[in-house]
Amino acid sequence: MKQIRRRVYSLLESGSSNDATSRLLNAFLVSLIVLNVIAVTLETEPALESRYHSTFIAFEIFSVVIFSIEYLCRLWVCTDYPRLQNTPAWRARLHYAVTPFAVIDLLAILPFFLWFLIPFDLRMLRIFRLLRLLKLARYSPALATIVKVLRAESRALFGALIIMFGLLLLSSSLIYYAEHKAQPQAFGSIPQAMWWAIATLSTVGYGDIVPVTLVGRIIGGVVMILGLGMFSIPVGIIATAFGQAIHEREFVITWGMIANVPLFKGLDSATIIEIANLLQARKYRRNTVIARRGEIAEGIYILSSGKVRLDLPGLYTPVILKEGDFFGELALLHESKRTANIVAMEETRALLLEAGDFHRLLEARPEVKLRIHAVAKKRAAEFSEAREVLRQQQSRNIPNEKNGQ
Repeated sequence: MKQIRRRVYSLLESGSSNDATSRLLNAFLVSLIVLNVIAVTLETEPALESRYHSTFIAFEIFSVVIFSIEYLCRLWVCTDYPRLQNTPAWRARLHYAVTPFAVIDLLAILPFFLWFLIPFDLRMLRIFRLLRLLKLARYSPALATIVKVLRAESRALFGALIIMFGLLLLSSSLIYYAEHKAQPQAFGSIPQAMWWAIATLSTVGYGDIVPVTLVGRIIGGVVMILGLGMFSIPVGIIATAFGQAIHEREFVITWGMIANVPLFKGLDSATIIEIANLLQARKYRRNTVIARRGEIAEGIYILSSGKVRLDLPGLYTPVILKEGDFFGELALLHESKRTANIVAMEETRALLLEAGDFHRLLEARPEVKLRIHAVAKKRAAEFSEAREVLRQQQSRNIPNEKNGQ
């Protein structure tokens, strides 16, 4: 059962680009989400709804069944999440159930089942069915990056929001004092004038309310110009932060970059091209924790630039790895959890070879397997020797401390 759960976890959560079954499952779920949104839209057309009513109902039932199975499976396998592995199963599932993605998954199916208990207008279900579009965020790194950017730039965006509200209040107050005598129905109060201010600042200008006095028109022109600058502030903040986040997440993997890695030097072009297609680019800021002790190894990391620190238990001095070095192979070869915390000491670029791709590469390329095994054996021996030296030093220090007492 544990193996089945891990397999389901790898299909739903690992996102391996080289697992055909995982790719097909993700493609099916994404297609189903898109088709649901299209179906909700088409149902609002009376002619289509009356003609294909039974088809829409059958498709909705099919979708709810699939999404319910998906939700239950994710709730079942969440105990294999690296961060939740050391947590009791019930607490891990409770923790997962309140995460944003899990809440979205639940809201996408819950109204359908509630209707059997509390009948209500089925048209209200369309609102909740449209929430299924948010499920796409799980399959789109770009959408996840936008959420991360909004969270990171929340203070700057809050400042921009204060400026926007200040301009809204100022413009509605000015137009109120300029126009309320000429148009008491349209500009009878500052809250009433806010509708005109919103339409003008956003440069929409519906035309349902327009200033008629000279002062009011001058104010209107100034407010239009201010509106252009007002909306450029949050747009600029988000666009700049989004661009930086994308560049931090990925960089271009070239043939020369792979060929210059000591681990792959001397390999033929076909092998290097094959390896390049398997690698994923990663970029980390200084002091970023790349991997934690006790986590399941997701793959092997090869440093393209920068330095990382391996904090191993039993060693006072951390192990420093530089450009061309790699780490994570010991956990993969022995199918064990990570034994060290890996922290970026400076801005670091790394190439990630996922666990499944790693094992397939070793099976297909014996020469790479020999190199990795040789380095892993040497590294394990060095770690053992360093621990033994430390143990001997500690054993010598204990009698000295007793004599000093």
